[in-house]
Formats: sequence, structure tokens, C-alpha cells
Amino acid sequence: MEQFNNLIEFRQAVYDHGFARAKDAQFELVDALLLSPPIRSFPELSLSPVFQRRWPSAYAAMEQGRQDREWLESHFMQQVPTAGIQVFALDQTAWPHPAAKTLADRQYVYSPTAAIRGGSIVIGHPYSVLAWVPQRASSWAAAVSVRRITSRQTAVEVGIAQVRRLCRQRQAEMGHWLHLIVGDCTYGNHRFLGPLKDEPCGKLVRLRRDRVLYGQPGPYGGRGRPRVHGDRFAFQEPETWGQADAVVEREDERWGKVRLRRWDHKHARQDGATPFSAILVETHLEREKPAPPFWMGYQPPPNQDPGAQAVDDLWYWYQHRWPVEPCVRFRKQYLYWTLPRFQTPACCDRWTMLVSVAQWELMLARALVKDHPLPWQPAQEELTPERTLQGLGGLFRQIGTPAVAPQTRGKSPGWPTGRPRTRPKRYPVVRKGQQKPKPA
Repeated sequence: MEQFNNLIEFRQAVYDHGFARAKDAQFELVDALLLSPPIRSFPELSLSPVFQRRWPSAYAAMEQGRQDREWLESHFMQQVPTAGIQVFALDQTAWPHPAAKTLADRQYVYSPTAAIRGGSIVIGHPYSVLAWVPQRASSWAAAVSVRRITSRQTAVEVGIAQVRRLCRQRQAEMGHWLHLIVGDCTYGNHRFLGPLKDEPCGKLVRLRRDRVLYGQPGPYGGRGRPRVHGDRFAFQEPETWGQADAVVEREDERWGKVRLRRWDHKHARQDGATPFSAILVETHLEREKPAPPFWMGYQPPPNQDPGAQAVDDLWYWYQHRWPVEPCVRFRKQYLYWTLPRFQTPACCDRWTMLVSVAQWELMLARALVKDHPLPWQPAQEELTPERTLQGLGGLFRQIGTPAVAPQTRGKSPGWPTGRPRTRPKRYPVVRKGQQKPKPA
């Protein structure tokens, strides 16, 4: 009963405080998103019985609607349990807009999905996703913050802002329980770890296999400038590693034999004031091609020593990073995040927030939905997000909606006679980074 009430209170709070303008249409779009059969275009959501308006209202909600983004993200973070170690995964993804020439701030974005001419680059908007992951080896994860990366920003800068906001929102919880941010190689550098070294959360990031780090400098000899760097620590040169500060060997049901080694107090050459631990993960499975070595960097909260957390626990928690990938894929395939074709980046951002609201409603409803498999589907004890979405209709019939029915206003006068139509402005695709000068 408590979970049932939590879902109702979450929906009511989003309706009351999250949406400021066109709140009824926006809220009904979320319900239509969760309850509609498969769609091929954005206006098909208006055909859902839960959307009581006509299709122009769907576009009007995106173009003229207003949202309190800061409040919504705070509300998402409040849904995370207050007790226990919590893991948040940080990742990036792309919303492709290859043909939207009138959409501003399009960029060349790396994407592992189907891309232009068989490459790995798409034209569109990059987004930074910070998601709460309750357990590893699962497809369940919910985004607490999804921010578009503008052409004047980098993924690291946006990720830092998202982590800082999370730390401010959950400062009380972080004083009692470890909150861990896990990320891929994009965040495994001093540009990410340096600005966050004083934040009350742990950072666990993957490091490239060709990195070169340095240890702490020796004692000052009394002459000249004090040394900044100590001994060289090259990942591809085992003779430079020295003795590890911690060594653990264990058997894992998924990875087979796992050997973990940790070296503390290492830093990058560019920032000697940001120390962290380098962790080497070596796995052995009966395969023809052995898995390559896996390097991680761990920066504890300011009030903890590097060895406060066991190295095998860190490896276990890092595996919470991978569910963020099916989380993003679920948003795109089942919640139609990248399906609409809007004309402004602001509309894309509003739709992104509606998808996040829908994803959190699904997360809160997962324990309330009964499995209703199709005739060819096997039964599931722990429902996946897809199966939870499949059985959501019966639950929503019980909880109802706070949205108000529309009032008829007559027909629109249409386009004024004699007003000329202007051609929408075309925007070039932004290419980040410095370009090499063309030869004369």
C-alpha cells in the first residue's frame, strides 16, 4: 500500500510543482507515452484515450509549455533511498537530427548506433545522463538528471555540474552513506576528478590502458623547487608498477577468476594535487582470446582514506555502470525519446524531461504491476522495464489522473490573410575543436 501511495504522491507533486504552463497537456502526454501502443510519430500520442485533447495541443505543450527543471530533478533525487550505499552512473548519448537543418546547435556526435556512411559519428544533440542504478546485472536504472551538452560545453563540464547538484541535494545522506559516481573513460582524467575532489561522494572511473601516472614525490632535499611528481607509473610497463597496496583474488560467477590490484596516491602529470588510486582488474574465462586488462581510478570522499573501501567492493560497484546503457536504450526504443522532430532545442529539452518523468513512474510502479505476458512470452518473476510497461494499464485505471479535462474554445481563426510566410532559418552544424589551417 505504501508503494501505491508513493506513486500517487509522485504524480500529484509533478503535476502541482513540475509543470507551470500547459501542465494538463504535458501530464497527459506522459500518460499517453506509458499507455499507448507502438507509435511511429509524435502526434500519434494524441490518439491515446488518456490524452483528452487534439493533436495540436501536443505540439503546443512542447512549444509553449513551461517546466521547473530544477524542482523536477530534485524530486527525482528524493526518490532514491536515504539508507544504504547508492551508485549513480554517468554516461553520454546522442539524439540524432541528421536532416533537421532548421534546428540550432546541432553537432557532430560520437554514437555507437547506426551512423552516417557506416561510421560512428551522427549529427544531432549530445546529452549527459546521470542515472541511479539500484543493482548490477539489471536493466533497471532511472535518470535523475539529463542535460543537453551545448556546443560551448563538454561532456565533462556538464557531468561535473550534474554531480555537484546531486551532492547538494543529498548532502545529508552522503554524511552517513557512501554515494558513488561511476563513469567510463570520458571521465577518467584530471579534468573530471580535479573539480570534484572536495565533493562528499566517491568517484570510480575507467582509465585508458595507455595512461601514464606518477606517484608522490619524495621528501624535499632542501635545494631548488620541490618535486611535484614521484616515480613513473605506466600502465603498459609492468616494471614501473612496484608493489601493490592491496591484492585480492576471487571467483566470480560472471567473470571467472578475478585478480584485483590497487596502487594508492597516484596522479596525472597535468594535476599533481588530485591523487587517486589506480586499480587493475584481470579476469580469466575459458576463452580463446583472453580479456584485456581493465584499469579503474578511484577517488574517495575527502573524509576517507583510499583503503577504506575494499578493492573487490569497488569492482562490484563499478559493474553498476553498465545498466545505464539499457536504460538509455529503453528511453529511445520504448519511451520514444528520440522519435519526435521538433524545431527548437527547447522543445527537445522539454520532451526529454517528460520522458524522465515517465521513466520514474515506471520505476515506482515496478513492484505494483502484475506480469501479463503475451502468449509467446515466458513468465517473469522480476519484471523488466519492458514487461512492467506492458502491464501498466490496469494500475493506471486505479490511480486516475490529476489532469483537468479540456474546455472547448471553438475553432482557431487560422493563418491571417495577407501575412507572408517566412522561411525558417537554417543553422550550420557545429564542429567542436580546433581545425588545422588549410594549406595555401
